[in-house]
Amino acid sequence: MSKSFASTGDMEAKNITFAEIGDGLYAFTAEGDPNTGVIIGDDAVMVVDAQATPAMAEQVIERVRGVTDKPIKYVLLSHYHAVRVLGASAYGAEQIIGSDATRALIVERGQEDWDSEYGRFPRLFQAADTIPGLTWPTMTFDGMMTVYLGRRRVDIVHLGRGHTAGDTVAWVPDSQVMFSGDLVEYKSACYCGDAHLTDWPTTLDNIESFAPQALMPGRGDALASTDIVAEAIGLTRDFLSTLYTTVERGAARGASLKECFDMAQAAMQPSFGDWAIYEHCMPFNVARAYDEANGIDHPRIWTAERDLQMWEQLQG
Repeated sequence: MSKSFASTGDMEAKNITFAEIGDGLYAFTAEGDPNTGVIIGDDAVMVVDAQATPAMAEQVIERVRGVTDKPIKYVLLSHYHAVRVLGASAYGAEQIIGSDATRALIVERGQEDWDSEYGRFPRLFQAADTIPGLTWPTMTFDGMMTVYLGRRRVDIVHLGRGHTAGDTVAWVPDSQVMFSGDLVEYKSACYCGDAHLTDWPTTLDNIESFAPQALMPGRGDALASTDIVAEAIGLTRDFLSTLYTTVERGAARGASLKECFDMAQAAMQPSFGDWAIYEHCMPFNVARAYDEANGIDHPRIWTAERDLQMWEQLQG
């Protein structure tokens, strides 16, 4: 292979930031690695996205314990991807929350996704032997549910398909802060391998309708002002639009997957090529965009074997 597969060559540790983005609201970020949110209420804590292993989740717990001794009662899964969910057991939470669609995707492809992501990004799976098995939501919902952490209200909302079919956001009304999962990224490539690309822009519109004062994206720095929130949503929208319109145009004239990949690289490299995990994401992104442009609504399951075959076809 002409390029290191996915992120197997990315083994350098990232600097962690634990930033307060509202009263009792924190964003655990690490230079483009998956983010974790922390919501502190009167009597309990909710964690948004769990990290990939229990050992890595301990880094989040250490920082939570630096600001509160309240119990972590809830873990919210913004979606089903392994790097987000497999560390959940470390928190000892009473409830693990996910949308109905997220649970269905774990049933359908949870093990395949675990195997696939572990092969793509080994650095994110430190102490992988600490993972007890697939993470299963203990509470699910369709549309919206509300959790009260004492007086603090957290609305958990499925605003539409985007990064996956089951994406969930957490909205904290008293501070007008949102935790968006991978529906919004900030100067980090959107991973679109399991996406619904024509739906995603409408879901971004729905996020904008909340007018967040601050937002924690799935990857990238915490966004602590309305201006930078707007910038991040706009950049995410531009990334998706450039990707899909380029691939759709190629597919409409009968171009091959490889030809569409080359077209997308030419269109996207100048604006997005220096973003975190860009080279990792692009083959998966183009493959999914090509499928969607050719009428495949339900994303095909990525397996470790399919990953390698596709990478060799497009990057070899």
